Amino acid sequence: MAAAVETVASHLHPVASYDVADHPKPTGLEEVWRFTPLKRLRGLLDEPDAEGDEPRSRLDWAVDAPEGVTTAEITTAAAIALGGPAPSDRIAALAVAHSGGAVRIDVPTETELDRPVLVTLSGSDAEQIVYGHVVITVGAFAKATIVLEHQGSARYASSVTVLVGDGAQVELVNLQLWDDDAVHAGQVALRIGRDAQVKTLSATLGGDLVRVVETAEYAGPGGDLQQNGIYFVDAGQHFEHRLFVDHNAPHTKSNVDYRGALQGRGAHSVWVGDVLIRKIAEGITTYESNKNLVLTDGCRADSVPNLEIETGEIEGAGHASTTGRFDDEQLFYLRSRGIEEAEARRLVVHGFFADIIRRIGIPEVERRLLDAVEDELAINVGLPEGGGEQ
Repeated sequence: MAAAVETVASHLHPVASYDVADHPKPTGLEEVWRFTPLKRLRGLLDEPDAEGDEPRSRLDWAVDAPEGVTTAEITTAAAIALGGPAPSDRIAALAVAHSGGAVRIDVPTETELDRPVLVTLSGSDAEQIVYGHVVITVGAFAKATIVLEHQGSARYASSVTVLVGDGAQVELVNLQLWDDDAVHAGQVALRIGRDAQVKTLSATLGGDLVRVVETAEYAGPGGDLQQNGIYFVDAGQHFEHRLFVDHNAPHTKSNVDYRGALQGRGAHSVWVGDVLIRKIAEGITTYESNKNLVLTDGCRADSVPNLEIETGEIEGAGHASTTGRFDDEQLFYLRSRGIEEAEARRLVVHGFFADIIRRIGIPEVERRLLDAVEDELAINVGLPEGGGEQ
């Protein structure tokens, strides 16, 4: 277990709590909510009408898991007792409070899965509020890949907790492939065991508004976290990714690489990365990077990297953020070799995303994401300047 550490109050990362009352309904002036169009959350910030302990609705579940993995419904109290990080915002706290229990996916100690765990969560009604509470537990020295795919239509408030045992190797792929009318907001909270290795990939390619908060903390020294992400924002869509890495143990590592593309009037992306290096976290290494590619006029990309450093005894810490249009040199190189402009632009964007997608290591998932990117590119990449605005 990690040593007890002091609570650090910050406007960048509110103190976590399961109590909804500890997360007041935001006004939009708060730092952690100032980029989010609150009205477009369409009720996800509100307490539901009194209906006992039963949820209003649930997403449809489909699980394809190799032998050795168990999936079970557990009570909310049992889920909390597993010891994961508490919700860091109001929506995640509401999801835990009103889900009517949690779904636990468990990979036992020292189990090495021969194929990924594939979980598909589907909605069918964009007017129906749905709550979801998922707990993923991976035992010590186990090796597993888990894919969560969200699809269809819903207004979905979610809380996902991932507890990784000592020495385990875990890859978590979180796909937001919603229909264009869906609203999804929630948290993915990671606790990383001693000397464990965790890779995450979050891909948001669908929905009207998607707001994913991913937090991470360490249960001992030696943990290694690699966080990757892609998003492709079309006209009128709002995609927001907020990351918080709490280096609360010494000799831990984290690396963040998120990339996004925007096209069409009103397309809005938000990426906020925050790394807290506590006094106890000596000898850590961290770096976070966000790159945005603006494809047409009328888009907005907000990118805010942060470092909070409380000790000078670290190996390294840094961050980078870029937002720009096509690389003229790359386009010139391709055009000079006889490639038409539309195809040259497509190749540049394809390469921008492919580097991250191919880190997944699951051929069928990689292919689906590459195809989804191609579908997005078909909308208006390569049209004249200002063309394709919607």
